[in-house]
Amino acid sequence: MEIVIGLIIIAVGAFCQSSCYVPINKIKSWSWESYWIVQGVFAWLIFPIIGASLAIPEGKTMGDLFGIFLQNPSETAMTMLFGMLWGVGGLTFGLSMRYLGVALGQSIALGTCAGLGTILTPVFTGKTDDLTTPVIVGVVVTLLGIAVIGFAGQMKTASLSKEEQKAAVKDFDFGKGITVALLAGFMSACFSIGLGYGDSLKFADSDPMFATLPATMLVTFGGFVTNLVYCVQQNIVHKSFTDYAKGDLWVNNVVFCLLAGLLWYSQFFGLSLGKGFLTESPTLLAFSWCILMALNVTFSNVWGIILKEWKGCSRKTVLVLLLGIAILIISSFLPQLL
Repeated sequence: MEIVIGLIIIAVGAFCQSSCYVPINKIKSWSWESYWIVQGVFAWLIFPIIGASLAIPEGKTMGDLFGIFLQNPSETAMTMLFGMLWGVGGLTFGLSMRYLGVALGQSIALGTCAGLGTILTPVFTGKTDDLTTPVIVGVVVTLLGIAVIGFAGQMKTASLSKEEQKAAVKDFDFGKGITVALLAGFMSACFSIGLGYGDSLKFADSDPMFATLPATMLVTFGGFVTNLVYCVQQNIVHKSFTDYAKGDLWVNNVVFCLLAGLLWYSQFFGLSLGKGFLTESPTLLAFSWCILMALNVTFSNVWGIILKEWKGCSRKTVLVLLLGIAILIISSFLPQLL
């Protein structure tokens, strides 16, 4: 029963992440770089700090947690380094949504991230014993589901006119989008590797449900640095610093940036809580990253359907899409059955 609860919690977090681009659509008259870094303040700084504080046992302080970081400089540096590399993935991830839409963009990027994150994390951290046959089979099935969804995307592109493509996704560009999405997925896998390096950066008596949140904070901080540098550079190039001076928009835009940041962070908060219920299954613990990404893809495509990104597609295309979603759902618990 605890395993089921853990999977449900991870699924809720995945649903929240897949919904984070919905409030962004409510932001008014700000350039991409302006709202991206403002939501990042919430997603990559404020909420991760709050989350990490939950991993601090009674009688300890945030200062004690930073003391653990200082006592383990190598692990701390590697965790933040891979966070900075993940930040590149975060930047290109946003562009993949721009060129492919929520459904297809997240499918390609997160699918690549799911497979590489699950495989490369134990390789980089030396925990190759986690790469059991059930885990590898689960990754293969997940990638199969992503491939089916990608094929549905190709069918969609072939069946719609340029005008219909633009109506569904304003800046639709399949070729450019696929390239960006694959890069985003590859770099986003660095988040999982960063968590692997930061696995020991916690109190020995931390609640298991919150144990990964200090490492999550370090990874997101590294990603924030990367995004901050890029967004400020874009503010300079596009002369969009004036966005922040539009006082009449601040309440609306900050509220929706906060909501987007909260929804985004929920995936890793849910991952930490969910893993606390999966301790009886080492296989699912090793596969948990892939589960999260697979469910992110599943829910992003549900949102794609709701937002009518697949409107005008043939019945056959929609059936292929639904087949891919079904395969992803199966992949989430398949390793436990093997």
